[in-house]
Amino acid sequence: MGKPVLMDFFAEWCGPCHQQSPIIDELKAKMGDRVDIRKIDVGIDSEQTRQYAAKYDIQFVPTLVIEKDGALVQKLVGVQDLARLESILTPLVEQ
Repeated sequence: MGKPVLMDFFAEWCGPCHQQSPIIDELKAKMGDRVDIRKIDVGIDSEQTRQYAAKYDIQFVPTLVIEKDGALVQKLVGVQDLARLESILTPLVEQ
């Protein structure tokens, strides 16, 4: 079983994204390499960014997408607190 992946879709111009960023940093400090955290700047126009945005139907930032073994576990729109993220990810790393 692979480790869970958390994709943080953000943009530099997004105020709430700046609130989410330190929470993601704290999550990374607590969970370490048990979770693969990827930050995806939707403000940068690239082929990969467009593909991700289309695949996960990203309408707003911040949006967090959590996957496990290639399957979507949860999509969270708006700023999420550390406890909520831990409650979703902890069971996934214990599988």
